[in-house]
Amino acid sequence: MAQVQERRPAENWAPESAPPSPEPPSLAVRLVAAFRRRRKTLRRLGLATSALIIAISLTIFARTLMRIDIVKFKAAFASTGGDQILLSFAFTALSYLALTGYDGLALRHLHVRVPYWLTALASFASYAVSFTLGFPLVTGGAVRYWLYSPAGLTAGNIASLTIVAGITFWLGMGLIVGVGFIFTSDAVAEINHFNALANQLIGLSAIALLILYLGWVGVLRWRGAPVVGNFKLPGPMLTLGQMALGVIDVCSASAALYVLLPKDATIGFPTFATLYSFAAMLGIASHSPGGLGVFEATILQAVGGDVDALLAALLLFRGIYYIVPFIAAMALLGGVEAVRRWRSIREAMAAASDE
Repeated sequence: MAQVQERRPAENWAPESAPPSPEPPSLAVRLVAAFRRRRKTLRRLGLATSALIIAISLTIFARTLMRIDIVKFKAAFASTGGDQILLSFAFTALSYLALTGYDGLALRHLHVRVPYWLTALASFASYAVSFTLGFPLVTGGAVRYWLYSPAGLTAGNIASLTIVAGITFWLGMGLIVGVGFIFTSDAVAEINHFNALANQLIGLSAIALLILYLGWVGVLRWRGAPVVGNFKLPGPMLTLGQMALGVIDVCSASAALYVLLPKDATIGFPTFATLYSFAAMLGIASHSPGGLGVFEATILQAVGGDVDALLAALLLFRGIYYIVPFIAAMALLGGVEAVRRWRSIREAMAAASDE
């Protein structure tokens, strides 16, 4: 007879050790999930905002161009001194030097070592190309991949590097806007026609957001690696370095335009740097190549004064900060390609001679 095995009643049975209940997802994970669910809606909203910014800016810019006096415009060009142009080139060089630090900090964050000359070349070329052609994630990312991939960086490394560099840029601009709206609220009020207290509240809000971000990455670092989705954020110390480097870059870029302004301009540099940062933000939000038209319209409306002289300064700035670096970057990229081709030819000839 088959032996019948006694079974324990189901209602009295319990596992020896219950599996631990899963921890609830963190706030960062929930935010990323919510963003992914609403990605299409946010994309449409972003496109609509960009179109609105471009439409308003181009309308203002077109009306300004219609009031230009060609004789005064040529005279404004001729009256720009050589010392102003040299200073603008010097500040442009300082800005692009700071931009190489963007890639340097990002590579340090990724624990990737490459020679500094390659970091400087990739950073300079990617920013010079993306500033002029626009769409930095595509144009700048393509240049970085072409230069960094032979050094062993993967597409994921380069994507993370581009994101970290972008965060550095926004941290610097956010800090300048916050400080500028707080300490130059009266001067900014004459331009945006807001109450000085309202401008200070805007500045305090920007600083509060930066402090919250710094505290957030600090808490994430304390709990472990600060990861959002699959992306590892820089820690607090590296974030402070990003802020400092971003301020140097944006202040240098704004100074490159400030020294070209008419000599009778009455706007102070702190106020101008604040307005420059705001104009750059609008240019980026519009997705216009280099913020073309949007940036100029914002500066023209904010600075005021002699429109002919101001437009001449803006065109000179475009040439010095955008066109000249773009031409230099294309020449350097062409030189790198020529060196690569020559090396491949030499290797092929050496391999053929050994056979």
